[in-house]
Amino acid sequence: MANTNMQFDAVVAQCRSVFSKKLHDYGAAWRILRPQSVTDQIFIKANRIRSLEVKGNAKVDEGIHPEFVAIVNYGVIGLIQLELGYTEQVDLTTEQAIERYDQKINQARNLMMNKNHDYDEAWRSMRIPSYTDLILMKLYRTKQIEDIQGQTLISEGIDANYLDMINYAIFGLIRMDFDEVND
Repeated sequence: MANTNMQFDAVVAQCRSVFSKKLHDYGAAWRILRPQSVTDQIFIKANRIRSLEVKGNAKVDEGIHPEFVAIVNYGVIGLIQLELGYTEQVDLTTEQAIERYDQKINQARNLMMNKNHDYDEAWRSMRIPSYTDLILMKLYRTKQIEDIQGQTLISEGIDANYLDMINYAIFGLIRMDFDEVND
């Protein structure tokens, strides 16, 4: 598990760097996004990954790796938006946004560590396209929960789905960055 923790931290550092640079360029403009819009942004990224996996090539000069990074970052944004609600204007400083980012990533990391304990890191035996499919499934679940205004009968909420999407995207990044064979 020590290797997983190091790999998790390494790919999160990449994601956090992108998040931080975009905060510099745009500020926390994402604060105006309603939860459904965040879900749709993640959907766009996951759908593009699946499209690239199926087609085998891209016409836009960005591959699968940056899309997984975007899913991690939009997942964190989604968790922040669920906690704070959306606003009509930017209300977080760069420092405040980074602090919240770190809190949400730690939440995802703790969940990953607990699930890794119970599942014996089964994700390492999965193929990368399976992460994509699971993220898409979580997105459809999230859309359904949003459509019924969160009134679930037995299921976990939107936050649990965002956390799972973040971790599946991180698993994809770990496999892409650290495995010799990429499926």
